Amino acid sequence: MGNSLICRTKKDAKDNGSKSKRMGKSQRKMLAEEEFLHKQALSMALHQHQLSQRFDGSMSRRIGSTSSRRHADPLANEKKLLESLEKIKFKKIVLLHGEGFGAWCWYKTIAQLEEVGLQPTALDLTGSGIDLTDANTVTTLAEYSKPLIKYLENLPVDEKVILVGHSSGGACLSYALEHFPEKICKAIFLCATMVSNGQRPFDVFAEELGSAERFMKESQFLIYGNGKDKPPTGFMFEKQLMKGLYFNQSPTKDVALAMVSMRSTPLGPIMEELSLTPEKYGTGRRFYVQTLEDRALSPDVQEKLVRENPPEGVFKIKGSDHCPFFSKPQSLHKILIEIVQIP
Repeated sequence: MGNSLICRTKKDAKDNGSKSKRMGKSQRKMLAEEEFLHKQALSMALHQHQLSQRFDGSMSRRIGSTSSRRHADPLANEKKLLESLEKIKFKKIVLLHGEGFGAWCWYKTIAQLEEVGLQPTALDLTGSGIDLTDANTVTTLAEYSKPLIKYLENLPVDEKVILVGHSSGGACLSYALEHFPEKICKAIFLCATMVSNGQRPFDVFAEELGSAERFMKESQFLIYGNGKDKPPTGFMFEKQLMKGLYFNQSPTKDVALAMVSMRSTPLGPIMEELSLTPEKYGTGRRFYVQTLEDRALSPDVQEKLVRENPPEGVFKIKGSDHCPFFSKPQSLHKILIEIVQIP
């Protein structure tokens, strides 16, 4: 940060009161700078992706024009897709990130969905992305999901949306399905915590990380925002472990973006048992997307989720790590479009 070098004067040591005020201003300035940097990083990544999409599109058209007539015309296929999606009644898609991530992680998906005429919106959950709430103060799933709840509450009466939730963001999908079933057209769980009634989101990861009790006692990644003598308030994996768990197939540039943008995750929301009823949650249309090279939530665990809480449809992405929006964006895009088109 540009403000890391500060000249000291005699006035700096006057009293603790003035020092604390300056510290408050400094912290606010740093948060503002971080918000600006995250916005700038997302803007640059989105712009770069849009440019690459245009280049790839022009190349495919040139290749198609010189090939045999027996080959399908990519422009004709694109036109058919656009015409098909034009008839879709509900075009709004809300993208929810998983633990540690933010709205920034969807930059490729946003560009691809917009290109076919859909209306994606990526939200920062409370204490995530560029939301300035201290993650250590977020203790319930209701608090964590507040941006999504506010979005759904403000929807016109006759409108519905498609929700896409990644990883622990799946808990927010389940919460929304229980409280706003009339507002949700479809819910897509992307290698996500699709819990059953009475289950905690953390229970889904328990087979990977050990029991919740053991994790709470032994984990070196816990954050004690209220002091070591109080229960932990959040967690964040060390960077090298994070790379191995989440990004074992992702491009280097996307991993670099993630390393400067990821934040700690509030612990309370993923330790909360969900109350899900057949009358509300049970009426929702759920779909699950499995990632087959996933080290954070293994294919076996994902398969178990699908067996125990069967969705309407299951899709699989070969060669994808826990972040298909980075490692397999085209495959994810095709699957989302396919689910959107299901009557």
